[in-house]
Amino acid sequence: MVDYHASNSQASSGGPAIYMDPREQENDWDRDLLLDPAWEKQQRKTFTAWCNSHLRKAGTQIENIEEDFRDGLKLMLLLEVISGERLPKPERGKMRVHKINNVNKALDYIAGKGVKLVSIGAEEIVDGNAKMTLGMIWTIILRFAIQDISVEETSAKEGLLLWCQRKTAPYKNVNVQNFHISWKDGLAFNALIHRHRPELIDYDKLRKDDPLTNLNNAFEVAEKYLDIPKMMDAEDIVGTLRPDEKAIMTYVSCFYHAFSGAQKAETAANRICKVLAVNQENEHLMEDYEKLASDLLDWIRRTIPWLENRAPEKTMAEMQQKLEDFRGYRRVHKPPKVQEKCQLEINFNTLQTKLRLSNRPAFMPSEGRMVSDINGSWHNLEGAEKGYEEWMLNEIRRLERLDHLAEKFRQKATIHESWTDGKEAMLTQKDYETASLSEVKALLRKHEAFESDLAAHQDRVEQIAAIAQELNELDYYDSPSVNARCQKICEQWDALGSLTQSRRESLERTEKQLESIDELYLEYAKRAAPFNNWMEGAMEDLQDMFIVHNIEEIQGLITAHEQFKSTLPEANKEREAIQAIQAEVQKIAQYNGIKLSGGNPYTTITPKTIDNKWDKVEQLVPQRDKALQEELAKQQSNDHLRRKFATQANIVGPWIQTKMEEIGRISIEMNGTLEDQLVNLREYEQSIIEYKPNIDQLEGDHQLIQEALIFDNKYTAYTMEHLRVGWEQLLTTIARTINEIENQILTRDAKGISQEQLHEYRTSFNHFDKKRTGQMDMDNYRALLVATGNSLGDAEFARIMGIVDPNNSGVVTFQAFIDFMSRETTDTDTADQVIASFKILAADKNFIMAEELRRELPPDQAEYCIARMAPYSGPDAKPGALDYMSFSTALYGESDL
Repeated sequence: MVDYHASNSQASSGGPAIYMDPREQENDWDRDLLLDPAWEKQQRKTFTAWCNSHLRKAGTQIENIEEDFRDGLKLMLLLEVISGERLPKPERGKMRVHKINNVNKALDYIAGKGVKLVSIGAEEIVDGNAKMTLGMIWTIILRFAIQDISVEETSAKEGLLLWCQRKTAPYKNVNVQNFHISWKDGLAFNALIHRHRPELIDYDKLRKDDPLTNLNNAFEVAEKYLDIPKMMDAEDIVGTLRPDEKAIMTYVSCFYHAFSGAQKAETAANRICKVLAVNQENEHLMEDYEKLASDLLDWIRRTIPWLENRAPEKTMAEMQQKLEDFRGYRRVHKPPKVQEKCQLEINFNTLQTKLRLSNRPAFMPSEGRMVSDINGSWHNLEGAEKGYEEWMLNEIRRLERLDHLAEKFRQKATIHESWTDGKEAMLTQKDYETASLSEVKALLRKHEAFESDLAAHQDRVEQIAAIAQELNELDYYDSPSVNARCQKICEQWDALGSLTQSRRESLERTEKQLESIDELYLEYAKRAAPFNNWMEGAMEDLQDMFIVHNIEEIQGLITAHEQFKSTLPEANKEREAIQAIQAEVQKIAQYNGIKLSGGNPYTTITPKTIDNKWDKVEQLVPQRDKALQEELAKQQSNDHLRRKFATQANIVGPWIQTKMEEIGRISIEMNGTLEDQLVNLREYEQSIIEYKPNIDQLEGDHQLIQEALIFDNKYTAYTMEHLRVGWEQLLTTIARTINEIENQILTRDAKGISQEQLHEYRTSFNHFDKKRTGQMDMDNYRALLVATGNSLGDAEFARIMGIVDPNNSGVVTFQAFIDFMSRETTDTDTADQVIASFKILAADKNFIMAEELRRELPPDQAEYCIARMAPYSGPDAKPGALDYMSFSTALYGESDL
């Protein structure tokens, strides 16, 4: 820090100078400018008048600014009056050293307030150096009259200039851009006075071409009615090419301090009526909230058990009915509840805003009905809802699989039971005991063919058992009957095996007695049996049920079927070869004159049987072709449904996201009046609501997809659940944004803030919101407060930050700024004011009578007070006296009293 006790030699070598805070560089004292006699004359008069406006409070004044401060006594007195603090006791001696010591005490005090002085020493002031004395007084003016208007990185000049621009903006011919030329015609001074005290000035009669009249009018009105002394001469301002900036700033700062704390007064009865009306409305809103919250919670409690019910159904039809009921819930029953939940939150926020604006305690819903409780219950509801839909779809898949397996089991079991019919009787007969040798040999060959046939059926029995096992594992409702039938088939199969083995042993015991064998019959039987079994398998496969879920799967089945058809020519050759064997038998018998007494002794499969089954196969092939093509068409239709849903979903999904982002921008960059913003937002909301048919179309497409049992969609990443949630969030977000504007309107109307004031607040806020984020840091907020007319010390600023940023987040929002301005600059009801108003109505008594309330208040509000006021029990009580103090306590809470 530079020593401000510099010697005269330092002053003379560097010239007189005055230090300004580094943040005030545009206000640095320029020694060359002081050489202008006109400017020096203006500063002398202005600074002298400014000093006297404070010294007169101590019963004194100065006449000559460089002479009357030389002994330091009036200088110390001036600082004490301005600061309200005591300086060290001055020395009363007349010697030079006493004067220097007194001036140094004043300079020490100034330096102790954080003001860095450059090249100002006590000797210059004692010696009557005019330029140094003016520089010192300018330093004092800056520190004690103007510096409170400045903050970090923001100059006092900018804050004071912005205040002047805002206050004079509505006036014609006034354009304040600086503190010199903009004030020469006097209209700016008159506009400042008229803006705050319109009854003092007839602004419309002022002419821009008559600056002397304008200036003198403003100076005289300010001195007579505003207690602002005349600090400048109109002739000096008009006669100077550029008036002195520091003189103008000093004079304008007096207007700033004179007008910055003005408030309106309200009559006692009007204030009470206002308070009671607010309280009645708030109670009604509380009751509405409680009822709406109770109804919504009751609905959620009734709905969750239904969604958590996982009792499976036996059939697909029953499960599909459950799914249809769930769709009805999703599309009919739930959407109104989503709106109720959103409205509940909006009502709660609106109520809290009204309570805060009217200084009432915050509303605490009854236990279990907080917004957080409702959100928690809603979260549980959505969890149950998601789990319920997943369970139903899984159950439908399971039942579909069970139906398919059960039908397959029945088909295979029927075929097997048909084949086994009569086999036990055949295996237990004793025909070989009376048969001839050839007949026995024939019986043995027949038995070998049967064993071959039996082995071929082993695979079908295993398939039947495997299907029954899978039905059991999938919890098929008719598993007992399936198990019983499967058990019977298995037991019968075991018995057939035992009987087959027993018969073979019996036949082999007599085989030695058999000599001849019909090789052709045997060959026929051996080739006919597997071919017959192949045809039975082919017929079974051609009639087999199939289930697919996409085009690829059905195309796979079609490919397999085409491969099967490609083997038919070779199979037909085998059929012809088998038939040729039988033909050869007939040929040999005919050639040798042999009379065949019966059919092939080794097999029951006749050529006619083979031909009939072959014809059946040829009939089933085109039927299978048709069934596969129908299923292909079905899967192509399903793929069309997927594409149709995906096309719309890929439009709706990004549209919802875009609207969410647009709402975010709108909430920050709002222009026009609040009503205009509200109208625009409601139109925007209507445009969103008008988009609802697109959502309904998607719901319809989604229902068709579910009814077609389609469980995947590779053409889109959006699910119906995702889009439903996004749509509900979009409706909720626009409703909340509208509610924020409605709350700002409530704030404006409840506090009597004009649209012009709101516009000023928004303009001022945007001026300091450098990053356009809708919030600002503490330094910019302090500059904003100063620009809107709030004189700030450190303690006052700390108090304000405690109000607008109670969580110490370090940032202030526009809503917090509006709440503070409405609280600080408009007439706000407080408990003390209400008590004082009741005291007026009660003629200064500590209680009030019912008839006094009925006489002074409207009937409904009078009865409202009477019903809620407790009897007064003080020492001066009288019958029928009511305690308005306790009533005010109930309105505002003990802490406000």
